Amino acid sequence: MSATDRITVGEPLPRLASVVAGGSYEVALTWAEGARVGRSDVVDLAPIILTYKVFRPLREDAALFRAVRLGEGGRSIVWPDDADLDIGADSLEELAEETMTNADFAAFLQRHGLTYDAAAAHLGISRRMVAYYAKSHAVPRVLALACRYIDLQADASRAA
Repeated sequence: MSATDRITVGEPLPRLASVVAGGSYEVALTWAEGARVGRSDVVDLAPIILTYKVFRPLREDAALFRAVRLGEGGRSIVWPDDADLDIGADSLEELAEETMTNADFAAFLQRHGLTYDAAAAHLGISRRMVAYYAKSHAVPRVLALACRYIDLQADASRAA
């Protein structure tokens, strides 16, 4: 092995191709590298921005939030005039994994062979809400996490 050989282990680190501020604390992200390469996600940054003091300026200034830009090499998102205001692409990738679109929710139902009634009973929500989430309404983060947990449990039982 020469000094210039590269060793590759696992998935490439996440890197962003673009970021655009959306409503409230949402950003639209397009991925350039990593597990989500080629995908576009709308990610709610509220769990980070509302938790840490360092992000107080973003809570108090909507115009500042809208000034979001890609950090160096697409490895983070940053805001102008404050080096402390940045969120790494790995953290954004975790939040994106916790986000579920209507199509993702419909695929979850199909993957598990769940009718709207069965999904309602399984998830503890009404049948009407299952139908809404499968078609048009934003899927709440807590429901996306519950679906992810069910997927992990199903994977574990298949592996056993």
